[in-house]
Amino acid sequence: MRSLISGQTVEEVGVMIREPVVAGSFYPGKADQLRSMLEQLVDVAVAKEDVVGALMPHAGYQYSGVVAGAVISRVRFTDTFVIMGPSHTGLGEPFSIMTEGVWRTPLGEVAIDDELGKKILSLSRFLKEDHVAHLQEHSVEVQLPFLQFFKPDVEIVPIVLMPADVAAYQEIGQAIAGAIGELGREAVIIASGDMTHYEPQKVANEKDRQGIEAMLGLDEVELLIRVRRQGISMCAYAPAAVMIAAAKELGAGGAELVRYQTSGDTTGDYSAVVGYAGIIIKKGGMSPIAKLAKEAVENYVRDGKRFKPKNLVPEMKTRAGVFVSLHKHHELRGCIGTFEPVESNVAEEIVTNAISSATRDPRFLPVSSDELADLEYSVDVLTTAEPVESEDQLDAKKYGVIVEAGWRKGLLLPDLEGVDNVDEQIDICRMKAGIAPGENVNLYRFEVKRYK
Repeated sequence: MRSLISGQTVEEVGVMIREPVVAGSFYPGKADQLRSMLEQLVDVAVAKEDVVGALMPHAGYQYSGVVAGAVISRVRFTDTFVIMGPSHTGLGEPFSIMTEGVWRTPLGEVAIDDELGKKILSLSRFLKEDHVAHLQEHSVEVQLPFLQFFKPDVEIVPIVLMPADVAAYQEIGQAIAGAIGELGREAVIIASGDMTHYEPQKVANEKDRQGIEAMLGLDEVELLIRVRRQGISMCAYAPAAVMIAAAKELGAGGAELVRYQTSGDTTGDYSAVVGYAGIIIKKGGMSPIAKLAKEAVENYVRDGKRFKPKNLVPEMKTRAGVFVSLHKHHELRGCIGTFEPVESNVAEEIVTNAISSATRDPRFLPVSSDELADLEYSVDVLTTAEPVESEDQLDAKKYGVIVEAGWRKGLLLPDLEGVDNVDEQIDICRMKAGIAPGENVNLYRFEVKRYK
């Protein structure tokens, strides 16, 4: 909690204190015993990796601690962890976030990163400020001693989630990623949750394989489909879906299953087990969508051949309008796109528009092979445009805009450097389409997912 005054206790400052509720049951209630147990569960010598997200189980440490310890041991620590757990109590708001306060464990106090928490809250229409959902919920709490073991002054943003459709989870994930990006914060997103509950070992292993496969594919939509279709009783699905959606926005480079086991591996009773999976999502230098644009340009400029995309991520399989922007030394070098889909899927749309941006933008000469090493790529995937009644429904940072007069249309993407308000957006669109300042126009807005 970055606003705490040095030398004052949390009681003196008057902040919300969340006391531990499963210390002494899920994990030891005394600091020395807890620290000793953690020393057995983690591996301080293992190589650390830059991780954007992780799935960690949240059962009692005697059952799932070895999996949770294996995961957190692989993580190169940052200052803040966004920790999401499912609601087991049904208390409080359906999508609950705490943006202020302190959480206590036997190892000390963990402050909430209030700046990041408030930014996430401001960007999501689903999340609500609420502490009630957290008071008796163990899913966030059990992760804290693992974090404190490695970094005693770590800060968190705790979130508790109830069942919903995938669109709600994706929106929350985008809010988390957007807040991390806007603040320039280095943060790791933890999905706290277990896999199949109380089924025979063989059944649990097969069902969990289906869920893990979807998570390793970074496909939150497929994860929820399989959970419902296969009857996978994993409580991890909601936080995992949000974590995957956020990780992809932040440029996830790929996922790895660190460890999987069940409660039966501890108790020897395989008749009704709970599954525990530990997964890390590694940071990638470039998102798969931006990487496809890069490959398309380089292949065409060097060899004159159209690149054929393979191994499509889920976002590439749908249809949508796409804009591809090229920059060289932070200056625009080409930008071509489609208002609506022309190709069979987003992947083909990216390839077509990436080649056009590099070779057919009338404002620039075609890109040469000598320039390829200096290019930066940005891909915007557009939502379907919707009409608006007035400029009050526009927002230069959130929405792109289309200005239409008869057959003439001008489009401008959202959140562009140097375009600070809606009037500037509309003026630029008029100019691009050859629409005079006084002409009556129809206005449309759209959102984009931006990949770099």
